[in-house]
Amino acid sequence: MSPLVITLLVIGGIFILIAIAYINNMVENNKLEKARLKADLNDRLRRCQDISESMPGQLMAPQLKALLTRLQLHFSECLVPLDKKNAQLKTHIETLKRLIAMGESIPVSNPPQQILNEAKAKEVRFQLENLHGQITRAARDGVLSGKEAQQWVKEIQHLLVMLHIEFFSNLGQQALQRQQPGQARLAFERGVQYLRKQPDPGRYQAELQKLDNHLARANAMVLDKSQPAPDENSELTQGLSSLESEDDWKKKNIYD
Repeated sequence: MSPLVITLLVIGGIFILIAIAYINNMVENNKLEKARLKADLNDRLRRCQDISESMPGQLMAPQLKALLTRLQLHFSECLVPLDKKNAQLKTHIETLKRLIAMGESIPVSNPPQQILNEAKAKEVRFQLENLHGQITRAARDGVLSGKEAQQWVKEIQHLLVMLHIEFFSNLGQQALQRQQPGQARLAFERGVQYLRKQPDPGRYQAELQKLDNHLARANAMVLDKSQPAPDENSELTQGLSSLESEDDWKKKNIYD
């Protein structure tokens, strides 16, 4: 075998090895990309499900439930080519399609949840922020139109305002029940200030008036609480009584 043939065989062998390594790398990258895409879709699907199921009932409207159902359907259908043997996924898709066909008659079973403390308020705010993230990304990916996404971003801002109104109102009412008008006044003041800072305060005129009324009531209670009781036998009361007695004595001496 001539040196030329040997050289060509060696070069050919090296080329084949390089080609095999390249193909293996492409296959591996394709597997990794599919795994990454599958994990991302499952995460977005899970987030939409969590929001749909755990959002307080007072903030969950049929339109929002329908939107979240649409997003779940999109992510589920994108998962089918990546998880072809998943029969449960296909059943879930059929269920989502039936719900979407109901339009605004879609059932909303979320129970109302009282926002009674800061921890609960933060939990619900996190859900709204998560919803905002899902909508903006859906618009970026072309799942939602830019116009529809903008409308939903405005609605999320409205829901955030309603969350704050309920939170401050509940804090104030709780303080009043505990006979703490000073704490109640602080909560109602924060609520009033928050609403007045909104870009469209006129939209919340009824809520603002209600908080203003609560604030006035709390102010009156604080002032009343700071006044001494009529029969209070304090040093100040005794001192004023003594001064009045001295004045009476002086007047008596002057006019006698």
